[in-house]
Amino acid sequence: MSVIINTARARATTGAIAVAALLVAVGGCASSSPVAGAGAVSPAAGTAGRSASPSPGAVAPAAVAGVGGSARITYAYSPDDDIRFTFEVEAAPFSRPLPGAPQGLPSDARGTVRISHHVAAVDRTVTSEAAVDCLVTGDRTASFSAIVTRADPEVADTIGKRQGFSVLDGGSPDHPDRVGFSWGVANLDTDATGQAVEGRVGTCMAPAPFAPVATGDFTVRPAELPPLPAAPSTPAGP
Repeated sequence: MSVIINTARARATTGAIAVAALLVAVGGCASSSPVAGAGAVSPAAGTAGRSASPSPGAVAPAAVAGVGGSARITYAYSPDDDIRFTFEVEAAPFSRPLPGAPQGLPSDARGTVRISHHVAAVDRTVTSEAAVDCLVTGDRTASFSAIVTRADPEVADTIGKRQGFSVLDGGSPDHPDRVGFSWGVANLDTDATGQAVEGRVGTCMAPAPFAPVATGDFTVRPAELPPLPAAPSTPAGP
């Protein structure tokens, strides 16, 4: 089973190296250089909308939901690797018409996700980017999804696939931020014969934020679900 960053699978095989990483940038951001090693992560994108001393209570709803920030995470199954996410996500309700849903969905969103995975065992960094299509928030948590638009050759098979993400905005050093990604621990299904296969990710579908942030910061800007748009009027008959 693959892990996000495709999960972030990294292994050296005979005569070949398979490394998986997913870099997602929100809403048309320019791609950034891969980050290797323990370089500093700028928290600027993640501090917008956060007070200097966040309280442990609920976060006040905003007019427009969003998730921002950049951070390096700790992933249990790649403890020596440098794995970083950058999220720039903003709600855009009813902006993506679909067959059967011509007005779009209340969870429609835009933005970019970027992922950089430096695999220590082979001293190589793999990156990818994805375009956000869905966002749902609740207090300090958010789940969102994005479709991969660019990926390094090692993970080119992820292009066109949807990945799911979740964020917990911990709000204090005692309660650090956390991230979840669909290929990390839970994206498993079975085929007609009962064999395990990688599951398909639906809009906004992601596991709980299981990976703690090591350095950097994420901010969740929650908002209530928007009202449904008025139904289009039906022209009067002759």
